[in-house]
Amino acid sequence: MNEDCIFCKIANGIIPSNTLFEDDDFRVIFDLGPATKGHALILPKKHFENIYKIDDDTAAKAFVLAKKMAAAMTKAFDSDGFNIIQNNGECAGQTVFHFHMHLIPRYKDDNAIEFWKAGQADDAELKELVKKVQENL
Repeated sequence: MNEDCIFCKIANGIIPSNTLFEDDDFRVIFDLGPATKGHALILPKKHFENIYKIDDDTAAKAFVLAKKMAAAMTKAFDSDGFNIIQNNGECAGQTVFHFHMHLIPRYKDDNAIEFWKAGQADDAELKELVKKVQENL
């Protein structure tokens, strides 16, 4: 646990929260600045700055938990869809530097989240990008 991290304090029960789920590894809480009704966060109890730092076991458990929570929340809130969002780095929208996942129930015409504008993919450029990624695996 990082003593200076607000999400560590919430995940470990030092700061109270509206908890939907808790186990030895995670706490799931409602977001205090929700994008839609029911917006929640999955917080690991151990501190990881982002996806680059989280261990594989905890990352796997987080995604299994996200699936479980999405199913329960979709049913509970009668939502029409669901976003699972995980941001890494300030330019990607990360504002608290403790790995977390946003669970966002979606409702028809809620206009809660703006997505990217689709561009055009150039086949030659994509082939070059494939090489770059594969060199770094």
